Amino acid sequence: MVNIERTLDLKLPVGKSTFLWGPRKTGKTTYLKNRFPHSLSYDFLKTDLFFEFLKNPARLREELSAKSQSELKDPIILDEVQKVPQLLDEVQWLIENKGLSFILCGSSARKLKKGRANLLGGRAWRYEMFPLVTPELQHPQLLRILNHGLIPSHYLEEDAKKSLKAYIQDYLKEEVFSEGLARNIPAFSRFFDVVGYSHGEMIHYSNIARECGVDSKTIMEYYQILIDTLLGQFVEPFKKRQSREVITKSSKFYLFDVGVAGAITKRHVEEERGELFGKAFEHFILTEMAAHRSYHDLDYQINFWRTKHGLEVDFILGEGEAAIEIKGTSQPDKTDLKPLEAFIEEYSPKKAFVVCNAKTERSVGKISILPWRQFLQELWTDKIIGG
Repeated sequence: MVNIERTLDLKLPVGKSTFLWGPRKTGKTTYLKNRFPHSLSYDFLKTDLFFEFLKNPARLREELSAKSQSELKDPIILDEVQKVPQLLDEVQWLIENKGLSFILCGSSARKLKKGRANLLGGRAWRYEMFPLVTPELQHPQLLRILNHGLIPSHYLEEDAKKSLKAYIQDYLKEEVFSEGLARNIPAFSRFFDVVGYSHGEMIHYSNIARECGVDSKTIMEYYQILIDTLLGQFVEPFKKRQSREVITKSSKFYLFDVGVAGAITKRHVEEERGELFGKAFEHFILTEMAAHRSYHDLDYQINFWRTKHGLEVDFILGEGEAAIEIKGTSQPDKTDLKPLEAFIEEYSPKKAFVVCNAKTERSVGKISILPWRQFLQELWTDKIIGG
């Protein structure tokens, strides 16, 4: 495996603990081994360890109490901690009574919340690990990104089809079922397939409910399972000012990785143009913005704006600070600019961009047309938002 230096900067003062969340295979374990090479580590994906601590959570306190001060000076890593929720009571005791520091790593906080586990009441910070982002790649290859996705092992493989298929079958579905997060397995399986063709579109819960044979409330719960297991995010409509002409109630949903979304929808992008390319390209830019917001510890909202007449701007950042339209073309025309121009007239954002496959930057009125590589470079140097 190629050693990729990750953008996440997990800073942990002496005596402080943290949660590190992220979907499976995004590189959390590898990152922690490199960042904290001398830390004691417990990996609860190991079956024997899992059963031992599930049966006797106090064993953690007993084992750590037998360690020397030098062995405990670095944070103790508990990997896949959500599998043994009872350990968190022991962790709290060790933090308060022994002054120990922990990194609690996992792929889902849902089981902890559902089981009313001890989330340490503010005693631990929160970090999140995303799939790879462009600052971590020497020469980002767009079609490879869109087809393989940015889960490290998938991106680096020459043929990621089988790995993506296995990831969807063995993790995305089976993990949800094995953790008991969804009771109606057939309905959730149908829902998972439906997520594919509704991905990146406004959600109509009643339509999806009919397709899956359950009610709308259950579909809302299924989406929340995906959110809580860090497998996707909602993008809400922009609501700065109420208007009868603007859609304000329907959300969109995007999965956490463009390659996983492509595998679910059986999409393969052959060339850098066309509808399939455009949708995957939009999703990719969103994943970069979501990671940028988290890694740079910023708190800006990511919304979309759409009118009832069909004008739509893909992403609005902050409280209308930046408006961004994603176009899968190298030559955006006047028609492509109309939604942004309408948004500018109504809300006067500080910045407005068309992000596309153009070779060079140009400006049309108040709109900057940027090649995607330049846009992402400016995003990650906080020139788009956050500077």
